[in-house]
Amino acid sequence: MSSGRTWEGDAPRADDQWIDDGPVAESPSDPGKAGRAGRAPRVRGPRIEVESLAPLVGSIRAASLEPRVAKAAEAYAGERYVEARRILRPIAAEVPGAASVHELLGLVHYRLGKWREAIGSLETFRTLTGSTEQHPVLADCYRAQKKFVAVAELWAELGEASPSPELMVEGRLVAAGALADQGRLADALRLLGKGWRPPSNPHPYHLRRAYGLAALQERVGDLPAARATFQWVQSIDPEFVDVSARIDALS
Repeated sequence: MSSGRTWEGDAPRADDQWIDDGPVAESPSDPGKAGRAGRAPRVRGPRIEVESLAPLVGSIRAASLEPRVAKAAEAYAGERYVEARRILRPIAAEVPGAASVHELLGLVHYRLGKWREAIGSLETFRTLTGSTEQHPVLADCYRAQKKFVAVAELWAELGEASPSPELMVEGRLVAAGALADQGRLADALRLLGKGWRPPSNPHPYHLRRAYGLAALQERVGDLPAARATFQWVQSIDPEFVDVSARIDALS
């Protein structure tokens, strides 16, 4: 139903939670904090296709529903999440097989901090499509509810799917955050640091991973490592979140 995806944002936003370029993003803060208060995945916004509902409801009904879905997508992009939810809920109920509608509604609920509702919609999207594209967001919802077994299962499923590097980073950050939430800081650090080397051609998702890694290094008391990792992030983007302040605090 939603064949194309676009990365939604890049610059972190300190009041939200927590992959390439775009206008809006979430905070890559300490992976030890749960839910919207901490590090959450950057979400992929679905690209609603014209006529995507026609096979489910017929061309006549689709012609009336698709503009409403498009309006909801615009509201979502404009961060008018309550408006988007109001539009999408009746459409999702009327067209239960519309994967892209459930996907977008799940992201709306996620932005509103409605974890149970987001899980319901995103699990429906997952069932209808078999896609792992929203696994980091779904896992973060389970993390916020302290359902850590579900987080681990989604992380394992994501690894088996071998998705894009960006999506893997988001999943890794959520999985590491869930371990940290349980007090398993060494395991979280091991997961986030596994295979990590500063790349010669860094992308935003590399900075997000490095920032999360540095935050964990600081938490476990490895201050020299944390300082070095934060400094690498700063060398690439001096204005990345609060990296300069984090380095100053370690001096």
